[in-house]
Amino acid sequence: MKTNTNSCIRVPVVFLACLMIVAGPGLFAQETAKVSNVVLVHGAFVDGSGWKPVYDILVKKGYKVSVAQTTLTTFDADVAAVQRIIDANDGPCILVGHSYGGAVITSAGNNAKVSGLVYIAAHAPDEGESEADNGKTFPATYKSLIKGKDGWDYIDPKMFAADFAADLPSATANFMANSQKPTADVVFHAIIRNPAWKTKPVWYMVAKSDRIINPDLERMYAKRANSIKTVEAEGASHSVFVSQAKQVADLIINAATYSKEKKL
Repeated sequence: MKTNTNSCIRVPVVFLACLMIVAGPGLFAQETAKVSNVVLVHGAFVDGSGWKPVYDILVKKGYKVSVAQTTLTTFDADVAAVQRIIDANDGPCILVGHSYGGAVITSAGNNAKVSGLVYIAAHAPDEGESEADNGKTFPATYKSLIKGKDGWDYIDPKMFAADFAADLPSATANFMANSQKPTADVVFHAIIRNPAWKTKPVWYMVAKSDRIINPDLERMYAKRANSIKTVEAEGASHSVFVSQAKQVADLIINAATYSKEKKL
């Protein structure tokens, strides 16, 4: 039997073309973006060491994980610190931010190497917004913030556990309280320009018992950014990145292995 080399059955490329003609504009193919690099960005009053439980999980699964250490002195300095980490990666990366770190990745996420943004109980301001103003629209319930006369803020160590880390063992919460990094108040008033979540896919975790950021503000951020997957973490304090590290890591992996339908 003679085979026609121009037939759709014989040549895969021609077959695809034939299928497109038959199926028309409704044809889709799966495009999977598998990203092996992850950059973790901490929030205010803490440092990158809090990411260790998430770091350990991701590294065991084969991801290359970098932990940014921001200055908490100025917003621009913090964005620059994260940009350096992103640029040092050898390929695309998933950028993850907690709390104030969300505002940082909202700006740093415009880097061409960033494939997706993961917000963990984090701020995601829009153009012209600041996290401080958004917090006034959705008031939080914390009572522990102390604004120093020198322009630096910190959380009253006596109330740190209740407001920031209610779901952590007391020894861990107390250590965090007494090792916290004072944060320049000015960083919370930085005005966002060109938010990356408008052009990059987003994943979001809401800490349902958060007292530092109102969970309803977190939900608003997730909805407005068209979050591909939003996880509501039950019983989670603002320290959800520590207390529910597995769920956080799972969300990051979801972002790193995101499959989307691409129209042919």
